[in-house]
This record gives sequence, C-alpha cells and structure tokens, in this order.
Amino acid sequence: MSIQELIVGLPAPKPLSLGETALFLDLDGTLAPIAARPQDVRPDPRRTSLLERLAQRLDGRLAVVSGRTLADVDRILEGCVHAVAAVHGLVRREADGTLFQARPHPGLAQATDGFRAFAARDSGLIVEEKAGLSVALHFRLASRHAAAAKAYARALAGETGLALQDGDMVEELRTPGPTKGDSVRAFMAQPPFAGARPVFVGDDATDEDGFAAAQALGGVGVGVGGARPTLARFRLVGVEAALDWLEAAL
Repeated sequence: MSIQELIVGLPAPKPLSLGETALFLDLDGTLAPIAARPQDVRPDPRRTSLLERLAQRLDGRLAVVSGRTLADVDRILEGCVHAVAAVHGLVRREADGTLFQARPHPGLAQATDGFRAFAARDSGLIVEEKAGLSVALHFRLASRHAAAAKAYARALAGETGLALQDGDMVEELRTPGPTKGDSVRAFMAQPPFAGARPVFVGDDATDEDGFAAAQALGGVGVGVGGARPTLARFRLVGVEAALDWLEAAL
C-alpha cells in the first residue's frame, strides 16, 4: 500500500454507518485537543456522552487505541470505554475486562534517567513515565530543544534497545512489542469486534499501524488534522470535525 502524498489532500469520509462497523479511536488529537502538558487533558461531558452512545449503538464494537496509560485513558474518558489499547498497544484490555500487558524492558531505567537529565535544562521539557513500559520526553513548551531532543532520543534508543516512537512534539522510548496495529488485529479476532468492518481514526504518525491494520482487514483509516504523509484514505480537519462526524452517525 502506497503512502498518500499529504493528509490535507484527502477527501472527507462519508457519513459513518454503525451497523457493521468496529470503531477504533485514538485519544489525543482525535477525541481531545492536544494539550501542552499531558495532565491538562481532562474529562469532557460531550465526549463522554458521545462515546457512551456510540458503544451502545455499536453493541460494544468500540475501542480506544492510545499512547496514554490505561489509567489515564480511564480518567479522561471517565471509564466509559471498556476495550482499550494503551501505551501504543503494550497494554490491552478486552471488552470483557481481560487484561494483557507486555513485560517491561530492562533499558527503561536508563532511558528514564537520561530523559530526566535532559529535561533539567529547561522547565518546559516534560518527562512522562507510562506504566513502567515506556517513557516520553515532551518538548511542546520548549520547542527550541526539539532537534536536540530528537537526536538524544535516537541515541538512547540505540544504547538501550528500546523502540523509538516519534510523536507530535514528543519523543518516546517504549518496550518493543505490540503496536496499535497489533491491537486492532487482536480486537478484531474476538467478540464483539469479529466479523465487523474496522474504521480507525487517528491524528499522527503513531496511528499509521492502526490505519494499515484496519485497511488490511477490509476497513478504512481516517486521519485527523494537518499535513503529513499517511496511509489514511480520508481526512477530518481536526478534533471538532471528528466529534461532529461521530455524532452525526447517532
């Protein structure tokens, strides 16, 4: 499958039909605006109500697939979504509550110490630890350090054997293991998702595995936001457009 030239050149998706759909949604940048600090994203009554109604109409064929920890997803979404893949797929909670979690990588302690030392140079640099499986260095509030942060993360990945996950103004070092795409495939192999048509909605490079998996299974990827190369076949201009599109299906 070839990568589309730019997400901004893609058409808007057709109205969403829920009858045969299995819906997979990223969180930050898709269901919630990206905040300068991860902890600043909070519950929202409109979003919670929307997801509750979608889950009911989809007979449970709804999952959130996020880079956040499971605890953070549940906090922001007020526990309204049962099926969740967290930490980019390293943690997965099935619709029936069964929990799968990767084993932590021994290089995480070194990566965490390294990111903390790097972050000491500027109060706008934020280190986020994720359930003992991943560590992220956010530089949205200190963008002048972006190039140095990216270079340092690449070097640490080489030293520790951790997987480098590029994001929107963030570099993350994660335990090698399941991806968002693997999570989609795992959900689709189990009730209530099995036999449905997967639709994956996400906003950045961390969602490309999800787009690819959904489309390989006969579904579609829908990108959200600005210009970048993507496998997605359709585009929504931002979070508000994504929420409007989802609400229109109800």
